[in-house]
Amino acid sequence: MNEALIVALDTDAHGALKLARSLRGSVRWLKVGVTLFYAEGPEIVRRLRDMGFDVFLDLKLHDIPHQVEGAARSAARLGARMLTVHAAGGAAMMSAAVRGACDGSKECGTDAPDILAVTVLTSMDAATLESVGVPASLDSQVDRLTRLAREAGVQGVVCSPHEAAGARQVFGPEGLVVTPGVRPSWAAADDQARVATPSEAVGNGASHVVIGRPITGASEPVVAVERIAEEMSHGHD
Repeated sequence: MNEALIVALDTDAHGALKLARSLRGSVRWLKVGVTLFYAEGPEIVRRLRDMGFDVFLDLKLHDIPHQVEGAARSAARLGARMLTVHAAGGAAMMSAAVRGACDGSKECGTDAPDILAVTVLTSMDAATLESVGVPASLDSQVDRLTRLAREAGVQGVVCSPHEAAGARQVFGPEGLVVTPGVRPSWAAADDQARVATPSEAVGNGASHVVIGRPITGASEPVVAVERIAEEMSHGHD
């Protein structure tokens, strides 16, 4: 079973559950993002969890600390194993997410989900960053937010594979560095701007890689997973 690959289920519930059934025994992690969660609600997380998967709940929370703390508490009660917040929300908000996750897990007698801080979205490039009022370069902005996340006490960050090495240096060997923007060498281009292959992501220090369409759109998803796992193994060479 691949422990480091997170399959993004950016589809409806029927498609997500069908794919999940086919991937049992092949992957540990499934990602539920905003498209699927807003369409199906918390029940989709419960169903995937009951099928034996660990769920990466990628909601990218960004609100006042009180609201984020409550949302993280609910996510922990739901059984999510990873939860994202925006690092741009600040240290107090990120710390509140950690508190909420811990409180929710204590209420249920389970392990708290890991809180991951999203640095700069992989769809953004330097021009996009500048257009929203951030004059810093991509690298320096990601580094600034990664260090802020570390100080806030979260368990890791979400960044592109190109910034994974720097994030690994900040968080050390035990931290989580989760990288979307990973495209297998054989996959078609998509709307992400800062991408890399699975082997490059792992070689740069990623603990997990997130891949969606090359798997969800494949005629044989399990074969796609196997091909990606082979590519990932080269990152450890």
